[in-house]
Amino acid sequence: MMDLNEIMKQAGEMQAKMKEMQEKLADIEATGEAGAGMVKVVLNGKGYAKAVAIERSLMKEDEAEILEDLIAAAINDAKAKLEKETEEQMKKMTAGLPLPPGMKLPF
Repeated sequence: MMDLNEIMKQAGEMQAKMKEMQEKLADIEATGEAGAGMVKVVLNGKGYAKAVAIERSLMKEDEAEILEDLIAAAINDAKAKLEKETEEQMKKMTAGLPLPPGMKLPF
C-alpha cells in the first residue's frame, strides 16, 4: 500500500500537469469557414471568437439572412475543429498519466 506522502506527491504532479494542459489548450486556435470561404471565424482554445472575416460581396441588405446563416455555420465549423484539436491535444498530454478509463479532462 502506498504511503500518504507518495499519494500527495502524485496528486501535486497531476495538478501541475493539468495546469500546463489548460494553458496549452488556451493557445489553440481553430478557423471555421462557410460559403466556400466567404465567411471565416477564428476561435481561441476557450471557444471565444478572436476574428471574423466576411467577403464584402455578402454585405448587401438583401443578403443579410444568407450572411447570418453563413456566420453561424462558420462558428459551428470552427467549434467542431476546436473540439477535435482539443481532444487530440488532450490525448497527447495525458499519455502516461494514471487516469481511470473514460475520464475526460479538463473537468
